[in-house]
Amino acid sequence: MKYKEIEKLSEKDREKKLKELKLELVKSKANVSKTGSAKVKGIKKIIARIHTFNNLENKPEELKNK
Repeated sequence: MKYKEIEKLSEKDREKKLKELKLELVKSKANVSKTGSAKVKGIKKIIARIHTFNNLENKPEELKNK
């Protein structure tokens, strides 16, 4: 999921997507061996993008422009 796609989602949809991704992350971690997985890394990146977008959206305007 790209940043532009996240921007298009409503706040409710972003929260729903975040819950789905966290559940998918737990399932992926259970199936991965100790070597790790690219899928887990990708899921973590998308979760981080959503959190970043939410944090930027909630900050006051003067902090956004710096």
